[in-house]
Amino acid sequence: MHLTSSGFKSMGYVLSEDGQTYMKEQLGLSVGECVYGLGERFTPFVKNGQSVEIWNRDGGTSTEQAYKNVPFYLTSKGYGVFINHPELVSLEVGSEKVSKVQFSVPGEVMDYYLIGGGSMKQVLNHYTALTGRPALPPAWSFGLWLTTSFTTNYDEATVTSFVDGMAERDVPLHVFHFDCFWMKEFHWTNFEWDDRVFPEPEQMLQRLKSKGLKICVWINPYIAQRSKLFDEGMENGYLLKKPNGDVWQWDLWRPGMGVVDFTNPEACEWYAGYLRKLVDMGVDSFKTDFGERIPTDVVYYDGSDPLKMHNYYSFLYNKLVFGVLEEKLGKGEAAVFARSATAGGQQFPVHWGGDCSAEYESMAESLRGGLSLGLSGFGFWSHDIGGFESTSTADLYKRWIAFGLLSSHSRLHGSRSYRVPWMYGEEAVDVTRFFTKLKCSLMPYLYGASVQATEAGLPVMRAMVLEFGEDPACDYLDRQYMLGDSLLVAPVFSPDGIVGFYLPEGTWTHFLTGESVEGGMWKREQHGYLSLPLYVRPNSIIPVGRENSRPDYDFADGVEFHVFELEEGQSASSTVYSPKGERELSVTAVREGGRATVDIDYAGQAKPWSLLWRGLSEVRSVEGAAFEAIPQGLRLMPAPGARRLTIQFK
Repeated sequence: MHLTSSGFKSMGYVLSEDGQTYMKEQLGLSVGECVYGLGERFTPFVKNGQSVEIWNRDGGTSTEQAYKNVPFYLTSKGYGVFINHPELVSLEVGSEKVSKVQFSVPGEVMDYYLIGGGSMKQVLNHYTALTGRPALPPAWSFGLWLTTSFTTNYDEATVTSFVDGMAERDVPLHVFHFDCFWMKEFHWTNFEWDDRVFPEPEQMLQRLKSKGLKICVWINPYIAQRSKLFDEGMENGYLLKKPNGDVWQWDLWRPGMGVVDFTNPEACEWYAGYLRKLVDMGVDSFKTDFGERIPTDVVYYDGSDPLKMHNYYSFLYNKLVFGVLEEKLGKGEAAVFARSATAGGQQFPVHWGGDCSAEYESMAESLRGGLSLGLSGFGFWSHDIGGFESTSTADLYKRWIAFGLLSSHSRLHGSRSYRVPWMYGEEAVDVTRFFTKLKCSLMPYLYGASVQATEAGLPVMRAMVLEFGEDPACDYLDRQYMLGDSLLVAPVFSPDGIVGFYLPEGTWTHFLTGESVEGGMWKREQHGYLSLPLYVRPNSIIPVGRENSRPDYDFADGVEFHVFELEEGQSASSTVYSPKGERELSVTAVREGGRATVDIDYAGQAKPWSLLWRGLSEVRSVEGAAFEAIPQGLRLMPAPGARRLTIQFK
């Protein structure tokens, strides 16, 4: 099968009028072929017709600039291209020549890989085998995160009122994040708690952790001149320098800012030492903000080319912080909340979408960015629920809650105001409670999808084209997604609650209502705040946990497997993992010849489980389990240690 080609004059050596040299390549695009990826891009989801620069910038979510630029694209024909250059890569995707993807790099060398696989999933598998697979985040990180927001007016009493307020309203909360004003203003970054408002930080953290919370704090790699670390860094050569040997500084973001040189091993150890002290104090995670505004008129300790370091700096930054967490907390317990990234950065999850605005348009552009990032090798992604900039309406907040709690990771965060749900009315509290508990109950399913991310490079939040590449109606879909391989989510993007979405062929079942509808067509529904289109793919088994108040529990103990629309002659399977990513048990169901068999494979000690066959009726007999008919279908309760159930239909 012909995938693409480099034709006559496609590759070239370019000499510009100012004497600069470039290498360029043009690879063919077929009729109807769509291009995806290139990092977290908020522009149209299909990249055909766009000019793209692989150059990290701090531009928010409403521009063609991107925090996470990845020189990798894949297409609907089932191949990908990785341009192995950390410096600026310029692409014309069906724009300068509509039948070509053109890419160019400065210099006289070009290195790129054509990655096959036959399907987009296999391409991602091969690409992440080359550049690194995501680590498996700890189970606790999938719960609800609440932050102080980007505000100055908070102290322990304020924080405690938020935490206790969530508990009093029965809204599960799992991570509390202190944003930048945990440090004294304009002393960022000095890694010291502002003693004017946090006189006993270690004791405060222990009081919060006694409530069952994990703690995250904001950091970045920029050192303001007012920080005590600036003089340390300058005296020891830990900061980026000008060609004349002076410390490089600028005043954007804060006065006299310097940048840590992560090519200097001693600088890395210096920076890591402060992080270790915070972990010893009780911090569990770091929000690794910034890392995009990296200058190119500097000298690195190891002599690295500053043009090549601009994007790659984000990799070194997040690798260092992630490594400290693994070192101090153990493998499998590390999670950062990172904004900047490039190729390979997927190894250090989690990443979030940056500065979005409190409006429906920004909610939609955030989703586009997340889906593009997922098609660039990144497995886990989040966003600021309600929008970072300004303050959302109660309507938008409630709609964004549903989207946010059906994302891989979920964080309430903003700029000018707190994001606790009661600020938006009591109905917002009900919505937050409902979707947080729903997510906790879905953790056996979500963690299984997360293991797939670490083993095969597949994102937890998947563009429709990744799961239904054979259906051309899915090529351009960017306002809905698959959560794992079996749950379809279509967020509501309008105040009237009306949402249009597409269901591929088959009988789909709404997870919340149990209503079944036929796919292969567009749907239009109106939803209240406690609902949205959340449909289960036919021939699916969704494991549902016994716990709905926290994300880190024994997923296999008391799990209930929900079987949906298993068709004659078809099979379905599901695997439940421990919070450490170890396989616990697998279920396989086969329907054929008027009966169904359900096989259980225990990886370890048998634990109690049950099975709910959604919508099933007309059962003659069941072997290996007691059963009862309930409104949702048939519930089967197997004997302890049972390994096979047989269902005979009438």
